[in-house]
Amino acid sequence: MVVLNRIYTRTGDDGTTALGSGERRPKYDLRVSAYGTVDETNAAIGVVRLHLGEARELDSMLGLIQNDLFDLGADLAVPQREGKAERLRVLSSQVERLERDIDSLNERLKPLTSFVLPGGTPAAAERTMVELAAKPNEPVGDAAIQYMNRLSDFLFVASRCMNEDGARDVLWVPGQNR
Repeated sequence: MVVLNRIYTRTGDDGTTALGSGERRPKYDLRVSAYGTVDETNAAIGVVRLHLGEARELDSMLGLIQNDLFDLGADLAVPQREGKAERLRVLSSQVERLERDIDSLNERLKPLTSFVLPGGTPAAAERTMVELAAKPNEPVGDAAIQYMNRLSDFLFVASRCMNEDGARDVLWVPGQNR
């Protein structure tokens, strides 16, 4: 359980922040950026949920995703180290649930014949996590990266469902503005 009695601590006034391991890093550190971008994704999903109206199934799915994103932030905030007790990690079962939700939503959609113009995805968070994982001594779990990759897919399919099951998709027209 997390207890937040004090919101400000002043310990970050020097431009650093503490990882979940207690290690201090600059606030511009790639690991901090990775879980900060996950937080931004979570906030954007929260705003989307305010506009879902009667789409209760999708709202429920997004609620689970928001909780997963907190798990993901906790995962990223504590680097995996050899010989250390494991902390909260994103699991392949969370990725699998997301895949089932994608399949469930996608069943009712007609196949696409063109790309859909995007309205935004968590792609930036995924790119930052992959960049972090490529650095020496900055491990990121496979399931964490897979989760963000699937989340991008989920949000794409969910947006099509909210577009009257794809009927109101705005399709890309190659070369239209020449």
